[in-house]
Amino acid sequence: MVSLPILSVLTFLPLIGAAVILLAGNGDEEARARFAQRTALGVSGGTLVLALALLAAFDPSVPGFQFMERFVWIPAYNISYIKGVDGISLWFVVISAVLTPVAVLAAIGSVKKRVREFMIALLVLETMMIGTFTALDLVLFYVFFEGVLIPMFLIIGVWGGEKRTYAAYKFFLYTLLGSVLMLVAVFAMALYAGTTDMTVLMGGKFPKEMALWLWIAFFASFAVKTPMWPFHTWLPYAHVEAPTAGSVILAGVLLKMGGYGFIRISLQMLPDASLVFAPLVIGFSLIAIVYASLVALAQTDMKKLVAYSSVAHMGYVTLGLFSFNRQGFDGAMMVMLSHAFVAGALFLCVGVVYDRLHTREIDRFGGLASGMPKYAAAFMVFTLAAIGLPGTSGFVGEFLSMQGAFLVSGWIAFAAALGIVLGAAYMLWLYRRLFFGPLDKADVRAMPDLNGREIAMFAPLLVLVLWMGVYPSSFINVYAPAADNVLSFFGAQAHEAQHD
Repeated sequence: MVSLPILSVLTFLPLIGAAVILLAGNGDEEARARFAQRTALGVSGGTLVLALALLAAFDPSVPGFQFMERFVWIPAYNISYIKGVDGISLWFVVISAVLTPVAVLAAIGSVKKRVREFMIALLVLETMMIGTFTALDLVLFYVFFEGVLIPMFLIIGVWGGEKRTYAAYKFFLYTLLGSVLMLVAVFAMALYAGTTDMTVLMGGKFPKEMALWLWIAFFASFAVKTPMWPFHTWLPYAHVEAPTAGSVILAGVLLKMGGYGFIRISLQMLPDASLVFAPLVIGFSLIAIVYASLVALAQTDMKKLVAYSSVAHMGYVTLGLFSFNRQGFDGAMMVMLSHAFVAGALFLCVGVVYDRLHTREIDRFGGLASGMPKYAAAFMVFTLAAIGLPGTSGFVGEFLSMQGAFLVSGWIAFAAALGIVLGAAYMLWLYRRLFFGPLDKADVRAMPDLNGREIAMFAPLLVLVLWMGVYPSSFINVYAPAADNVLSFFGAQAHEAQHD
């Protein structure tokens, strides 16, 4: 692990797998599709093994970055290829590595056309995701951060539903607008500081007025990615039209890039500006939690309901981060980790019945607990995790996030608690409509229960959701020193802001 450039190997192994699939030209189309599926599963599985090895070798007592790789990339502009992970970014690397083979398994059952191209897009997307979480140069970070747009645009636009073109372009244009402002901010930072090394830029070394404008520019990109209200309108369309595998990655990893960007750049590089804009972010977060939950209650399409629930859950992330205390930060991190597995699993659950009946309308179902007991049991665990039942991953993050908000204001915590009540309402309403009542529709009665491939998709997510709920310290302890390091940038100002 010491001599191996593990982070570069992790980043580019999926890209190599994509190249192998692209260059494999033997056999008929069906044989090439099977080869692509096996290769994608093998490569993403190998990437997961490397990510777990990285987690095992990581020293959680060190607050700084580990496994550093550095060499000059563009010497004329002092731009370097720098990689490293701390306890925060490490978990995002792991969730990227966990969810990609799950998405491949989902695609094997649902993607029937252009299979090779789909697997290539999925592996390229994994490279971009891991690259984002391991990059420590601003330009390198920008390349990977925006690089995810292309494969996800293709996944939605080529393999999506009837309105896939509209959804793909809306996703692309929303994120592109934020990307342009982010690029301007990157240039401004580089010109002022003379470096794009993120480890050097951390600590708030920019003039106050400049820092405010930089914060706004980065906020435009991260708010769209998260997505925060009112920048969220692209998300329901993207989720509804994306294939199941695309929705799993979109909800599980891509939304977390916004939260990660807030931590790594807004909080660590622009802490004073973050304090100034904290009331705005908290306001947007509370609106997102309540508004998205109410909209979810009105949905008749189960995939759109889960999509709006993602907007509400990510509201707890930004609420916790901008509370500027350890409880809120822990809550934000645990909500992101939990949501990666729970939302990904819920989209898989939707995909299971869609593959069988080709509809997502809630009213078309009913009584599934009788005909599909394994599916009902898995769906129940993820439903309970989504509403924050103690003993599941969802409880830990939401409890800590609200505790952090309570240290700022009891009224803020009260408003956030409304989201939990509404979340229980729409998720339990969904479960009742799907699984209880008479099994009186012939096509629904004929649907088979989970097969081996589907059980393999759900099994690791079930284990992680329960493990995180029962033993959360095993996750928190990994990033605890890094979290203290992030919060140390605020010093006395953050404590004063909490007690105003």
